[in-house]
Amino acid sequence: MEKEELKLRSDITTKVKEFHHFKKNQKSVFKPGESKVNYAGRVHDEQELINLVEASLDFWLTSGRFSQDFASEIQDFFDVSDAILTNSGSSSNLLAISSLTSPKLADKQLLPGDEIITVAAGFPTTVAPIIQNKLVPVFIDIELGTYNAKVEQIERAISPKTKAIIFAHTMGNPFDLDPVMDISKKHNLWLIEDNCDAFGSTYNNKLTGTYGHLATLSFYPAHQITTGEGGCVITDDMDLARIVNSFRDWGRDCYCEGGENNTCGKRFSQQFGNLPYGYDHKYVYSHIGYNLKMTDLQASIGLAQIEKISGFTQARKENHKKLKIGLSRFEEWLILPNATSKSDPSWFGFVISLKENCDFIREDLTKFLDQHKIETRNLFSGNLLRQPAYINIEHRVASELINTDYIMNNTFFIGCYPGMTDDQLQYMIEIFSEFFKNK
Repeated sequence: MEKEELKLRSDITTKVKEFHHFKKNQKSVFKPGESKVNYAGRVHDEQELINLVEASLDFWLTSGRFSQDFASEIQDFFDVSDAILTNSGSSSNLLAISSLTSPKLADKQLLPGDEIITVAAGFPTTVAPIIQNKLVPVFIDIELGTYNAKVEQIERAISPKTKAIIFAHTMGNPFDLDPVMDISKKHNLWLIEDNCDAFGSTYNNKLTGTYGHLATLSFYPAHQITTGEGGCVITDDMDLARIVNSFRDWGRDCYCEGGENNTCGKRFSQQFGNLPYGYDHKYVYSHIGYNLKMTDLQASIGLAQIEKISGFTQARKENHKKLKIGLSRFEEWLILPNATSKSDPSWFGFVISLKENCDFIREDLTKFLDQHKIETRNLFSGNLLRQPAYINIEHRVASELINTDYIMNNTFFIGCYPGMTDDQLQYMIEIFSEFFKNK
């Protein structure tokens, strides 16, 4: 860059810092009963704004230098060979499952009618890509307290058509990976970890997202780090990474980074399909793909956010612990969340279920919390098979979904994100106490 441009950028950065500090000083003080207690929120400092403005000054409106740096940071964090940035966690799930339908996988390719074992108690876009790829979801039940798959039901769910497993680490709480990995290896099944809620969670002191053949991440504002809209697929399998890249980038066969040419050294000297020999490799399409890339504007925010992940993770753990201690006196009525054995979750939220003996229903409690400005959310779709879009899908229920129906009617969550203050946490505990004082 020329000196004059560097000087202008420096002046703009100074003003961005001033703006951030001005806005920070304008932030209102929490007033119990008046201020809203959100279930999630963005946490950032001046660096996210500086990066975002820097990227906008570049005016490189697609994937560029910030995307390359952000992907590299994710690879380093998870110690994997590839991080493929996407426009959302949902797109990441679509790409992960779609990649397993590639003919490049030969006899490991998933074909229409093949089955994938999953759960109905989760976010819809863990399951939607199975249906969109003409595969068949096979549902098993979940545990109360951890809200993860009942792993003892997996082997009973396997049929000759079963080819893969996809589970989410629910609300940041890892599913029981040891037995799932054993089953995956024993039956030669693909394993996808939906790690969208669990960035920073560990199992056996190893990061979730590093166990399966593929894992997905989400950077939506409610998640552990945010780019606004955004996501990622991670893998340690370079062949799978190229397939995911292909599906993400229009289905093209070429794997050059943006702005690069002839990485393979054979751009004009190969035969593909029924195309003329030597057809430009940059315009050869080997998959029915999409365009699901992240932009540099989004990646610039992520690059600042990932530097904070350690602090964010610790804050989530501490806030979750404070809530559990504070709400433990109400365990006569409430099932409080439990970490899976061998795990250390980076909690997405604090999940609560009502016990069967309650003389009130979930809505009585959640409405009371809402009246006191405390946000709640149901545990995503409840039983996905009871949702309008999923009633008539092709599927198989391998085990009765008793707990899945239970959480549909009796479960919700509140926040524990890093932006919460001790005053807010204590206020939530006090409002629970007020609700239960006459019970």
